[in-house]
Amino acid sequence: MAKTMLMVTSVASMIKQFNMDNIAILQELGYQVHVATNFEHGSTMNAEENRRLKKELKMSGVMIHQIDFPRGVGTLNTLTTALKQLSNLVKKNQYYFIHCQSPIGGVCGRLVGHQQKIKVIYTAHGFQFFYDGPKKDWLLFYPVERFLARYTERILTINHDDFALAQRFPHTKVSYIPGVGIDYNEITESIHTEKEITELRKELNIPADAFIIISVGELSKRKNHQVIIKAMAKLKFSKVYYLICGHGDERENLLKLANQLGLSSQVKLLGYRTDISKLLRLADISAFPSLREGLGLAGIEAMAAGLPIITSNVQGIKDYSVNGVTGYIENPLDVNGFSKAIENLIKDTDLRYKIGKFNIKQAKRFDINNVNKIMKEVYSEI
Repeated sequence: MAKTMLMVTSVASMIKQFNMDNIAILQELGYQVHVATNFEHGSTMNAEENRRLKKELKMSGVMIHQIDFPRGVGTLNTLTTALKQLSNLVKKNQYYFIHCQSPIGGVCGRLVGHQQKIKVIYTAHGFQFFYDGPKKDWLLFYPVERFLARYTERILTINHDDFALAQRFPHTKVSYIPGVGIDYNEITESIHTEKEITELRKELNIPADAFIIISVGELSKRKNHQVIIKAMAKLKFSKVYYLICGHGDERENLLKLANQLGLSSQVKLLGYRTDISKLLRLADISAFPSLREGLGLAGIEAMAAGLPIITSNVQGIKDYSVNGVTGYIENPLDVNGFSKAIENLIKDTDLRYKIGKFNIKQAKRFDINNVNKIMKEVYSEI
């Protein structure tokens, strides 16, 4: 009889974005995989995308379980409810181990694992606390992570800053993995004709001589898209367009800001897109100005597509973004700094080309095949 394991994340989008390969690896190793997450609320995917994910998981032989995890920290009541649901689920099944992710999923998964004497792996997709981060995050989240480390068989970190921090924790083994991986070959080998790009430009109502910035990621305060909009308002160039792909609570605020700054026709919120590789080919540079980021696949995918990147200087982004080499790196609140970076790249076509060529090579180390090899070793050791 196959061993059964449980994968726990607070939102369903983390399964889709980060764990489909992990599930395939586990099944290859002979595990029956169960997934416990919140399919109904908090996901960056819409309802239809959540339904498709559930169908895909079921067709792959994965057992799915709804747990009412809160999106953020939540309240005492919501946390208690989720913890009780997860505890009841684990009691009914003989799980060999639990792999938990996300802050709330990590807390609940490890508490229940300890209670039921089950081994737990925890992937930290970027600690809530980080070097030079807000003191309140250190006061609130650091003690929790340090305490729960004793209930963790293995902590996996996806950037070097978090790896160094996790090594301070007691009673656990810490491993570094280069993110959750990008499909490097698919990005670098994707071919889009000039006709396709021209048609996409027309669809988005962007002039042929426009300079295009792209960001891919949820519309949240953490992703900090507003700093790029503010930076655009300071530019001397009028034909600069900003494409943002993703859903999120900040949509109306971003539209309002663009309107206030006279940029409503130049800032385009495209929602969830399935043609990211084509949009990357259309763009001239990529922006990744997050206030906090475990690593950031979008930035690495843009590099693989041959784009210079302008990023913030926080957490995992520093693992691949190098000022003056991969593009420009700025303080996430420095509007003038981002504006100057955009201006420099607008003016210097040769520099954009040189950086783009370099970035294609640098992105190779984050290829999904490298990550999958490490994850197979981790699961095999467990």
